[in-house]
Amino acid sequence: MAEKIRKFINDYPAARWGALILIASMMFFAYMFVDVMSPLKSMIESERGWSSTVFGTYAASEYIFNVCGFLIIAGIILDKMGVRFTGVLSASLMVAGAVIKYIGISAWFQDTAFCAWLNSWWMALPGSAKMASLGFMIFGCGCEMAGTTVSKALAKWFKGKEMSLAMGIEMAIARLGVFAVMWISPLIYGKFGTVVAPLAFCTALLCIGLIFYSVFTVLDKKLDAELIAAGEMASEASPEDEFHIRDLGKIFSSKMFWIVALMCVLYYSAIFPFQRYAPNFLERTLGVDAETAAHLFSFFPILAMALTPFLGGFISFKGKAASMLMIGSIIMVACHLSFAFLLPAFPSKWLALLLILVLGVSFSLVPAALWPSVPKIIDEKVLGSAYCLIFWVQNIGLCLVPLLIGAVLDFTGGYLVPMLIFSSFGVLAFFFTFLLKIEDKKKGYGLELPEVQK
Repeated sequence: MAEKIRKFINDYPAARWGALILIASMMFFAYMFVDVMSPLKSMIESERGWSSTVFGTYAASEYIFNVCGFLIIAGIILDKMGVRFTGVLSASLMVAGAVIKYIGISAWFQDTAFCAWLNSWWMALPGSAKMASLGFMIFGCGCEMAGTTVSKALAKWFKGKEMSLAMGIEMAIARLGVFAVMWISPLIYGKFGTVVAPLAFCTALLCIGLIFYSVFTVLDKKLDAELIAAGEMASEASPEDEFHIRDLGKIFSSKMFWIVALMCVLYYSAIFPFQRYAPNFLERTLGVDAETAAHLFSFFPILAMALTPFLGGFISFKGKAASMLMIGSIIMVACHLSFAFLLPAFPSKWLALLLILVLGVSFSLVPAALWPSVPKIIDEKVLGSAYCLIFWVQNIGLCLVPLLIGAVLDFTGGYLVPMLIFSSFGVLAFFFTFLLKIEDKKKGYGLELPEVQK
């Protein structure tokens, strides 16, 4: 007699892909908010009296609390409390931080006694930048926590299925937020004539993202109930399976963890800080206005958005994740060197667009291969903490690099040295991808193997 096969909610394609859309939408809105100020650098400097150093400090503030240890705590919360509690908490932090940032940038806030006090305290930054930075710090805690939570949630819902494809689609949807905000932010600014309007719009979208993730928690609770009923998951973790603080030692003592983490911080330090300055770089290099520069750079995530799901599917069914990481790093170095030397020599919009699109190819190769590889080298019990610790190391670079670039810009007055700095990060990232491939070949983690077995 044939044994009856039990099906769970995530075995139904509509359910698991629907869950992905809900949580990816939250990240789409988060990515919009992250870069809402990037096309407005010139405007915020004129409206609020910021300098490039002040803008760099503001951009770095997103990561300060994370670097100071919040991401380590976030990993513990994620492994202790699960994806439902942690996801709602992270979305709530994003909303709270966005509101504070909105208040700091608002025109009425500039005339308050509190802003006057902020202006007098620590004169390095104007009061508007201090308040905006505080909000961005809180938002950054929620955003980075959300990123790790989404990765663990997808690993749970797509375990034994199309995990790399799912993560690729989630990343594509999130990056669509970068494209969208590069068009929407200048458009809203042009309509209302103030940098506050785009901020208000993106803050409202974050509230919608919180609602979407709350709907996902209902589906996830049903999945857990089915797994418990089938004996696939214990209603309470056994002492052997329960997460303990000492388990962090397993992560820190892992050679593969450090290779991945260092490769990650170097690669992303040449991508996300560059996003903050790219529209202004194009303004200066091509001699165009801020809106045109933002529209040009908006195409950066387009190829990444289009290719990442296909690359994720390729990894799911064919493998070659480690090789993709190497190729992605090489492309990134070539692009930044071209931004440094080729584009200033031949300042063409079409050349700029070509380089931006090619950089997007790199930005599809690396994340599509990187994040699905982590569950292959880290115990599932500490997977949330592993993701958070990788993000923690990454955030150190993302915090320091915008400060460095802002200071270099004020000192040199041009983008040649910043682009060389970004290029050097890519060279070092390639070195660590080479080490990763060697270690995988020695230990057999399966990074080059497909996930879906025929």
